[in-house]
Amino acid sequence: MIKTVAAVELPVDEILQIRKKRIEPKQGNTGKRISIVTGIHGDELEGQYVCHQVIRRIESEINNLTGIVDVYPAMNPLGIDSVTRGIPGFDLDMNRIFPGNSDGTMTEYIASEIIRDLEGSDLCIDIHASNIYLTEIPQIRINELHQDKLLSLAKYLNVDLVWIHSNATVLESTLAYSLNSRNTPTLVVEMGVGMRITKEYGDQLTEGILQVMKELGMWKGAAGPVRRPMISRAVDEVEFVNAPKAGIFVQTASHGQYLHRGEEIGQIIDPLEGKVRARIRSEAGGVLFTIREYPVVDEGSLIARILKREEPYVPAL
Repeated sequence: MIKTVAAVELPVDEILQIRKKRIEPKQGNTGKRISIVTGIHGDELEGQYVCHQVIRRIESEINNLTGIVDVYPAMNPLGIDSVTRGIPGFDLDMNRIFPGNSDGTMTEYIASEIIRDLEGSDLCIDIHASNIYLTEIPQIRINELHQDKLLSLAKYLNVDLVWIHSNATVLESTLAYSLNSRNTPTLVVEMGVGMRITKEYGDQLTEGILQVMKELGMWKGAAGPVRRPMISRAVDEVEFVNAPKAGIFVQTASHGQYLHRGEEIGQIIDPLEGKVRARIRSEAGGVLFTIREYPVVDEGSLIARILKREEPYVPAL
């Protein structure tokens, strides 16, 4: 069943619609509800594939569903259509206007209707990708204020990393913060890269969604084993690696691999003179969980993030 969450009239006889697909059990409804959200940023497309896979898997085994699944693939349809991160025409980051205002501007009204529709879910999963510059291993980011109620669920989502952030670094105007503040548990997933679909990551998260549905008591069907994620709680556990010089970054380390201290991550080259301007090395042992995707760098550009660990990460299943 396709439902319209919010609709507003646009110029040139068009209508902006935020829509969701609701899948309901044929029998044995426990009353539990999970909401899968993506497309808040128009240049983040990793979640599109996940929505497709989740719907396909559930509908192929509909008799195993015992709760309600709401799938919202395009929270910012104008941004997706125009390959724009924010809401085109308004120069707005949609994830900076929640919880919105039902009596406010068009964008504030849409945000308030989205919150109203999602509120009360037993779990909301807000799927994001990175931007076009960086690629991320599948990870969940949690505000430290909400870790007590979210961490136990995050462990079932089949990601490689759970990164718990200080409250001082979290914006209150995001969808996740607004919902968590309203006692609707919301997990933020970051994975892959902007404007692309990483099928491997999408398949990995799909299995995690089915597994967390089993944990919530709303899915009796198959779900693959889940990984035991690395968990980062302290700021000093993450090493940020920035470019010492401008040039073209060429990656030599593999994304997700364990790096020993001093091991090379990549090189910054000069294509005009044919020289290596800098060799980028890890200053600590750890797992390379963020790597530069877009090769052109300026001095200071983020090259990598490394989770400091004394031993390699083994995603036990």
